[in-house]
Amino acid sequence: MKIAITAASGQLGAAIVNATAQLVGVGNVVAVARTPSKAQGLGVEVRPGSYDDRSALQQAFAGIDTVLLVSGMDAPDKRIEQHRNVIEAAKAAGVRKLVYTSVQGPEEGSAFSPIVQSNRQTEQDVKASGLDWVVGRNGIYIEPDVEYIANYQATGEIANCAGDGLCGYTTRGELAYAYARMLTEPKHDGHTYNLHGEAISQARLAQYLSEAFGTPLRYRPIEVEAYRANRIAELGEFIGNVIAGIYQGIRTGAYNAQSDFAQAAGRAHQSWNAYFQSLKT
Repeated sequence: MKIAITAASGQLGAAIVNATAQLVGVGNVVAVARTPSKAQGLGVEVRPGSYDDRSALQQAFAGIDTVLLVSGMDAPDKRIEQHRNVIEAAKAAGVRKLVYTSVQGPEEGSAFSPIVQSNRQTEQDVKASGLDWVVGRNGIYIEPDVEYIANYQATGEIANCAGDGLCGYTTRGELAYAYARMLTEPKHDGHTYNLHGEAISQARLAQYLSEAFGTPLRYRPIEVEAYRANRIAELGEFIGNVIAGIYQGIRTGAYNAQSDFAQAAGRAHQSWNAYFQSLKT
């Protein structure tokens, strides 16, 4: 089995390359990257492949049995066509199976919804490809909150518009573990999995961060429009709207779905107690 992983220079793609290589060996994993030099440290064969270049992707997929399509980062309307380039290139190259990293989230009613809708379209395209397929719907990464800890410590609080909503967070490492098995185990073919750990509130997140970093943090809820204005002022119109849309989705329950992680990974998701204990210095 030869497996190609796209967007391999990104954090999620690189983690999946490493996890998959542990299962099938480095000689059976190919990293596909728009800028190959950024993926050279992964210890596997690297091939060039941009989502905008179907011909290059077809060459990158030569001799490949299974392709992991990591969802792109462009605007929603553009990424649909980019993903179709990957799907069509895979078909033309004789690939037998596609695995797609989709997302959870509100399909309507928030600024994040167009991104979710574009992912749902790609899910449909993958399922209609005629290839074997598996779809993972990723929960929200918890790492950005950890990386933002200095900002939280400076203010003594986490402030956003999620309110009391529960969020099914996950980590890139846990996702990589699950995707490596979705790529290599036929029993997952034809399944769509929600991939996240225990759903927690922002108040509980503040407690975990407080314990891990030894700084008292509280959670302060903000109204949606006020939070949107705050994020736009700091991050710009597009990203600010997207971030506000994510937390609005948490508020309305869009990230509190049943988790299928155990079915996909063959084991339970890491507990948040264990994860935050591992961060203590």
